[in-house]
Amino acid sequence: MLGGRDNYAADRELAEYATRSVPGLKESAEENRKVLVRGVRHLAAEAGIDQFLDLGSGLPTVQNTHEVAQAHNPDARVVYVDIDPLVAVHGRALLAGNANARVVTGDVRRPAAVLGSPEAHALLDFDRPVALMLVGMLHYLSPDVADTVVGAYRDALAPGSCLFATSLVDTGLPAQRELARITRENLEEGWARTPEEIAYHFGDFGLIEPGVSYTALWRPDELVDSDNLTPGEQLGMAGIGFKKS
Repeated sequence: MLGGRDNYAADRELAEYATRSVPGLKESAEENRKVLVRGVRHLAAEAGIDQFLDLGSGLPTVQNTHEVAQAHNPDARVVYVDIDPLVAVHGRALLAGNANARVVTGDVRRPAAVLGSPEAHALLDFDRPVALMLVGMLHYLSPDVADTVVGAYRDALAPGSCLFATSLVDTGLPAQRELARITRENLEEGWARTPEEIAYHFGDFGLIEPGVSYTALWRPDELVDSDNLTPGEQLGMAGIGFKKS
């Protein structure tokens, strides 16, 4: 849906099926990528964050985290984590020659293993601020584990670190719940959350403006009519919170 090349027939078949069932899904995917770009740009260029831990990164697509961060700070360091070993294969090919970015195969639901991995520690200094990214990943953490998992990551971060998350949202619209159902049916996990539930996962981190909002409304580069959002603009929400000292 983003125009990337690193995907397979099964991915394309599911995307085609889901776009027929959920109005605006392709637009929503594009909005999620756009907010990733804006969020990483803010963190790297304005907040001075130079370390990124991108959880559940998936196969490489367009405008990946390291490309955005390193465009603003060539010394920015990025570690991608994904449970699929194919992600590591494709990622290593993409990152060949980039000493400040690497891919780790790991289960996001096991924070101790991810945070303690030699590969992550070789590149990231967890005594300094780190941007923890759950972009397009939070909704894959089931309600019975999400609180514990996200809390463990938050607790492990140094002051000045941040949590950047996007999630499928449930404000009562049928398309939102249908997307969560299709995701859960085909990928085992998929949990749309209310705006309040998404905000809850930031814990005591201070949310920056505009807080948890629809991805299209999170610091857009162009004016967006908030009173007339399209179906695709109402499928996901985003937020960034900083850990206080």
